[in-house]
Amino acid sequence: MKVLIGYLQYFPEKGNLRSNIEKVNELTKNNEFQILVLPELAFSGYFYTSVQEIRPFIDIGFESPPAVFLKKLSKSKNALILSGFPEGARGHIYNSQYAFFPNGEVRVYRKSHLFYKEKLVFAKGDSGPVLVNYMGVNVGMMVCFDWFFPEFARVLALKGAHVLALSANLVLPGLGQKGMVVRSIENRVFSVLSNRTGMEASSSGERLTFTGMSQITNERGDIITQSDESVEEVKIAEIETDEAENKWVTPLNNIIEDRRVDFYREILDG
Repeated sequence: MKVLIGYLQYFPEKGNLRSNIEKVNELTKNNEFQILVLPELAFSGYFYTSVQEIRPFIDIGFESPPAVFLKKLSKSKNALILSGFPEGARGHIYNSQYAFFPNGEVRVYRKSHLFYKEKLVFAKGDSGPVLVNYMGVNVGMMVCFDWFFPEFARVLALKGAHVLALSANLVLPGLGQKGMVVRSIENRVFSVLSNRTGMEASSSGERLTFTGMSQITNERGDIITQSDESVEEVKIAEIETDEAENKWVTPLNNIIEDRRVDFYREILDG
């Protein structure tokens, strides 16, 4: 099946939901896509170091201004839209990723692997790997530092993912981009990495610089399209999902069938 997948890369203003919604609306209005991935914590901004600081931007029940906007955008574009957000649920705050469907359905993945000072604010995700299906395309949901753990992407591939959708705020120069190329190669799947740009400071004055370079990678590890470090844009590519169902590297090597799971027990015991 052919499908138009894409990412949005931009510089969100920390704490300014209205401005960020307006900017995303402007960036998407002239683009057509069937699946679109936005960055991690795409509207709130990222570098919060206490619950008190991020509390005004927490979404409970998908009724925040960004959620209302994304619901409308998904319906108007007839597209699956994935975006990072701070979720309030079960007495905790999670660094989560929405998946909005045109029919109004919302699915959520809660980030499994917290990075740096996120551990001061967010609870460890309890959703486990989440796969959503739209128009016959299986999309594996991921948030930022999840890329660092090959086991996570492999589970999504074993569940049948055609595409890995990574909402990110990457700060380690080039590493996440290279890592997602490897995740695509080792699982024979497409990947969409949506990263943010710019610099953001915490309340204590510590600064993080985000690396941009969002990209779409095919199942062979070729980068189909990529942005530079600072541009704000939407990029779209047409992919053939059947290619992600072919797990043969050579006529004698299948990446799923050739696994030696009898030797992998130490991963669980380590």
